Amino acid sequence: MPFARVRELDVYYERTGARDGAPLLFINGTGGDLRHRPGLTGALPPERFDVVAYDQRGLGQTSIPEGPYSMEQYGDDAAGLLDALGIESAHVIGVSFGGMVAQHLAIRHPHRVRRLVLACTSSGGAGGASYPLHELEGESDARYRGERFLEICDTRWDAAWRAREPDAFDRLVGMMAARAPIAADADAAREAARGAALQLEARRFHDVYDRLGEIAAPTLVCGGRYDGIAPEANQRALAGRIPHAELALFEGGHLFLLQDGAAFPHIVAFLEATG
Repeated sequence: MPFARVRELDVYYERTGARDGAPLLFINGTGGDLRHRPGLTGALPPERFDVVAYDQRGLGQTSIPEGPYSMEQYGDDAAGLLDALGIESAHVIGVSFGGMVAQHLAIRHPHRVRRLVLACTSSGGAGGASYPLHELEGESDARYRGERFLEICDTRWDAAWRAREPDAFDRLVGMMAARAPIAADADAAREAARGAALQLEARRFHDVYDRLGEIAAPTLVCGGRYDGIAPEANQRALAGRIPHAELALFEGGHLFLLQDGAAFPHIVAFLEATG
């Protein structure tokens, strides 16, 4: 298994695609763990990109150091991984929490980012925050957590929809359950829970709205029209604040990358554009 040493972290990463392709750093969202399959990077054309995806601090197979963690650390971790792999600069796709990390990377290390894709994410501050998932994690009723999470993933999936489409709802619940933290034993489960809680705590304090004008990379902001976690208004605020950013909205919610087949081709076309 490939690990890279990034300061105090052993960062688990996977590198796929063509080594002579354009370098692309893919930053996963809340709770991201590369052991969950399938991953989103499979939708990228492997012959055209050299794709690096990784588990962020506190998550998956990467180290879980003592906290607290900061959003600045997450951005610096991404830059440190590029250093460790000898990649001077790369396209960057950040999804959800990964989009927050990508904002910090682009602001703190602008020379490392060629073209930037911010997917279903938020700037914080006056640009709007994403849904406070730490509050949802505090709910003891697992069924309620699952229903509420799906409802905010896609605002069309309300109680009336669930009553009309019970089989579809059960499939979605099963899909979410399959993304639960992976642990070999009780001690590992406790460590995974600790890392996930530290990540959610850092997420609470994400706010770069007043610094978005510092992002120099060509940027695509994209999201789902029915996203209750990172609403359309948040995407518009990002695109309006980042110089010359493009905005694209798709049919879907927080999972629009899976829901709308036009999303990844649009992202690929943006990454391969010149000028």
